[in-house]
Amino acid sequence: MSPGPAPWRLAHAAAGAAVRLSHGRNFTVLAGHTRLLALARAADTGGHGGSGSTSSTNEPRQRRPPPPTPFPTVATCPAPTCACAPMPDIPAGLPIDHTAPLNGMIPGYQEQVVVCTGESDWPSRIEDAHSGDNLAADLKELFGRGGKYSDPYHHVAVVNASFPPSVPSRGAPGLQTTSAYLLPSFRYVPFLPRVSFDSVDALAKGYLLPARLHPAHDGQLSPVHRDRLTRHAAYQRLLWGVRNSVDDVLVLICGHGGRDARCGLVGPVLQTAFEAALERAGVSVLRGPVIVAAPEEAEEEEKQKRLLSGAPGSDPAPSGDAHQPGGGTTTGGALRAPLTTARVGLISHIGGHKFAGNVIVYLPPTLRRADGGGPHPLAGYGVWYGRVEPQHAEGLVQETILRGRVVVDHFRGAINRNRDIIRL
Repeated sequence: MSPGPAPWRLAHAAAGAAVRLSHGRNFTVLAGHTRLLALARAADTGGHGGSGSTSSTNEPRQRRPPPPTPFPTVATCPAPTCACAPMPDIPAGLPIDHTAPLNGMIPGYQEQVVVCTGESDWPSRIEDAHSGDNLAADLKELFGRGGKYSDPYHHVAVVNASFPPSVPSRGAPGLQTTSAYLLPSFRYVPFLPRVSFDSVDALAKGYLLPARLHPAHDGQLSPVHRDRLTRHAAYQRLLWGVRNSVDDVLVLICGHGGRDARCGLVGPVLQTAFEAALERAGVSVLRGPVIVAAPEEAEEEEKQKRLLSGAPGSDPAPSGDAHQPGGGTTTGGALRAPLTTARVGLISHIGGHKFAGNVIVYLPPTLRRADGGGPHPLAGYGVWYGRVEPQHAEGLVQETILRGRVVVDHFRGAINRNRDIIRL
């Protein structure tokens, strides 16, 4: 007696008949046809294509081990050692999601522009503030869809922040300017005059556009178009006082009540909690505007910074100074970080309102470990956290800012200076 046709041949015939009988629904049926053939072939070969093996197909498939994390981690946020403010009452119709996974809930971006507005809340669309006369609106016009510098492979994110804009120590009184942080470049642009669009264009061409275009553009753009989408260092000279190395830790907390009540309620409470936790840890919290020295004062300011840091080639620091970099102390298991400075501010929408509170911690490339153990493991990173409550502020300060460890159960994602988006 000759053997019957192979199961996959029967499946092929049946699926073909089904396609013929379902005129007008070929797309759905063909998808089923493909799956049916795959299952039938697996049954005919014992789960090992073409081998004829009779081994069980119920054996668990081996999973590839996850890649090692590029930084140290700790599973959970440690419990606070002091009393914490309670979470504010959240409207019943806007619950905070405590079940959906947080890991990976971070958008990709090449630069985040943090505009220093001196305000703590904004309209739902930040570009609508002040009747549209604001830096966020200008940048979105340039980099948004259809904009002059629009590039699908180079995303520039823009948020407003409560940080006050800079004022020159010596300058023209009454001149309206805007300031901005560029992250994770860790640059600070103190003066963007609002009298013309030239300063915005200089910011875009001198700092925000890529030095090299994405390879996907190769052979696709005209030389003129390529030139328009590429950074030109000459434009940097048009902006005065730019700091190319931000040394402050930046704690950015979504407090955009004009967009969502959850962040509007949780944000200010978290701001107070982080400021207190940082100060208890010996971190100096800076609250005023960044004062940028006039050109003739810059040399003296740089000398003073070298004196404080004890940099090679500088005059020695005064004897008896107990606050040397890397001289962290431990009190009851908690680290203290002398000479570390930080700024804590509220920012506009970054996505994920249901995960309030949302916090981004940017750790400058110059940061050192508080225990004196050398370079900080997270130096140059921006770490995104979600579902942060006041009780977590102390733990996040100790683990992430002082020890350089990511707290996994609040981790949304991270970005490094190479613009790699890291998910666990």
